Amino acid sequence: MTNAYKIAVLAGDAIGPEIMTQAVRVFDLLNQHRDLAFELLPAPFGASAYFSHGKSFPEETKAICDSADAILKGPVGLSYEESKKIPVEEQAERGAILPLRARYQTFANFRPIHLSKDMIQFSPLKASVIPEGVDILLIRELVGGLYFGKKDKGINAEGKRYVHETLEYTEDQIMQVVRVGFEQAKKRKHRLHNIHKSNVLMSSVLWNEVLEEVHTEYPEVEVIHLLVDAAATALCLNPGQFDVMVMENMFGDILSDQAGGILGSLGLMPSACIGPNKAYYEPSHGSAPDIAGKNIANPYSMIGSVAMMLEMSFGLNQEASYVWSAMKAVFEAGYTTADLDSGMEGSSPVSTTQFGDLVMEHLEMLLTEA
Repeated sequence: MTNAYKIAVLAGDAIGPEIMTQAVRVFDLLNQHRDLAFELLPAPFGASAYFSHGKSFPEETKAICDSADAILKGPVGLSYEESKKIPVEEQAERGAILPLRARYQTFANFRPIHLSKDMIQFSPLKASVIPEGVDILLIRELVGGLYFGKKDKGINAEGKRYVHETLEYTEDQIMQVVRVGFEQAKKRKHRLHNIHKSNVLMSSVLWNEVLEEVHTEYPEVEVIHLLVDAAATALCLNPGQFDVMVMENMFGDILSDQAGGILGSLGLMPSACIGPNKAYYEPSHGSAPDIAGKNIANPYSMIGSVAMMLEMSFGLNQEASYVWSAMKAVFEAGYTTADLDSGMEGSSPVSTTQFGDLVMEHLEMLLTEA
């Protein structure tokens, strides 16, 4: 019996459609070589949706996402100047991304920070700092904190402009995401770094209290507490000390981008946003409007997000491993994309489309031989 899945495909803005085109080719190959039937449901989302539909997250897109088994989302957003053409409340981040997260309560963001030993030449860090490569799983809380707290702006009694933004967390919100962190640590090296700022923020005090309570359920997991600013330094000086990291929303947003820097590009960072009933998958990077249409964007994070979907939403672990192996094989053959091309001897930069072609060639070979 054929296993059928519906995938909402939100291509997004700028480079989004370019890298999405390469990513969805994975589903075509799986439909051909496996007893699987992936039905792709394209839907408008982001700044482009605002200009075509008057909303960054249109009602028709919500209906398609509701009906889908999982959601594949490309990067959204425009340049600063172009974004000013859209009302603040409808700009892609506020009008599309945050409502998507809230709608499906995707509270746990998985961001794998991975660079194999054979790919360390892409990192700006010295080989002596990462002799075995990088292998970190960053778990970011995704539906709380400053991003979702109450917001207010206006003019005070003295005639001065002000803004109030509230950092809000409940113990239940904290508990559900730190439990995810412990579960992942239990599956890996039994080590969990808790990233916080409890010397200043009361939200971190509560976070740490709840984490310690959950820790009693996982006595086999070692917890290392680290202030977020110290963690930023440690990621550069000794990333090998980290395995699983768990943190609140804004800390995760910032540190995961820094992690992309130590890999050499955010183009190497796919992600999964997991909720109780539905998940969406997306690159960790933005829409890069400055290179849109040039066919030079790195589709690794977008294709990698498909691999994460195959594993985490559908349990297709073998197929997911083939996707990762195919991308690794392309890099190991000496090919690279513009963001990773340092002009080193033996490297051969390829376009977005060419990278996709090479990955699909390797993937089809793996699927055929299996």
